[in-house]
Amino acid sequence: MNILAEALAMFTPGAIIHLIDHGCPPDLKLARKKCVSSAAASNKGIDTPYQQALSSAMRRLPPLPAVRAFEAVARRSTFTAAASELGMTQAAISYQIKILEERVGEPLFVRRGRRAELTAGGARVASRLATAFDEIEMAFDELTGESETVLRIATTASFANNWLAGNIGAFQAAHPDIEIELEVSGTVIDLAEARIDVAIRSGRGDWPGLKSEHLAKVDFTPMCSPALLEGRDLPLDAGKALEMRRISPQDRWWPIWFRSAGVEIGDDPGRGGIRMDSQATEGQAALAGHGIALMTPMLWRPELASGRLVCPFADMADEGTAYWFVYAENRRHTRKIARFRDWLVPTFRAMAAAAEMGATEGA
Repeated sequence: MNILAEALAMFTPGAIIHLIDHGCPPDLKLARKKCVSSAAASNKGIDTPYQQALSSAMRRLPPLPAVRAFEAVARRSTFTAAASELGMTQAAISYQIKILEERVGEPLFVRRGRRAELTAGGARVASRLATAFDEIEMAFDELTGESETVLRIATTASFANNWLAGNIGAFQAAHPDIEIELEVSGTVIDLAEARIDVAIRSGRGDWPGLKSEHLAKVDFTPMCSPALLEGRDLPLDAGKALEMRRISPQDRWWPIWFRSAGVEIGDDPGRGGIRMDSQATEGQAALAGHGIALMTPMLWRPELASGRLVCPFADMADEGTAYWFVYAENRRHTRKIARFRDWLVPTFRAMAAAAEMGATEGA
């Protein structure tokens, strides 16, 4: 008998009936009649002192589906996000929360627009539940070796191609027991839905229910092949960018950069040019000499250091976003996530310190 079967064997038919009657999927209720007859034949479903303790604990616990719904809403801060994560309707989530609130005799959430904020009592429960769910998750992770040996990372094509691919080898050398699976997407992936462990995202770090740790500011400036400049002295006046071929001229970063550089661009600065869908492809077009592209220097350090790319203008801009290391709050103690975090975050801090030192020496 395997570990999971042994765990299930600890539950008496009476305990199984309790679970079925408190929120299990309807198709499982087909087995209820068998459980009822088994319970009647098993001395009220209590066979051992251990099962007696378990049965007593089950009687004191609130319905587990309601507890699960509460934990999801507390972590995601909206009924909508919790419903999506658990594959339930918002009405079903609200019903489960109502069960708990009636049980404890006080509200657990306060609705503020679309957000659900914990009351003082709800916050106390949520804090204890987060620890309990961490323990449950780690207990089941131990049953599957893959859980701790495969780290699934979601990020953008630009970050994957221009930083992660060239640096992830250092992490794997230090942790050869962890296999990396990379999911590249231009959209924000729901970590729970996609079974993703961690993500590296650009944004403002305000994703409900997720822990976000700052890695690097997303700043940008035009870059190009030195061949495009025909030996002109650098840096160029920012207004010269209007006279040059621009890659992805419709990019929302262009007006921000021109405004930061004090350049008037008129009503329609985004006509013509080559349109690309990511900084990774824009960089390849710039390397090929097809024009200037707005890019983040941090992602193109090897090309800048080798002289394959140059920054013809001194002006740098940003829109207040950064790269963030993101993971579910309730998984912060998972070993593989902790190991990756302990490598990634210090690596970026060291890069920032080195860049600051270089800027100081250059001044």
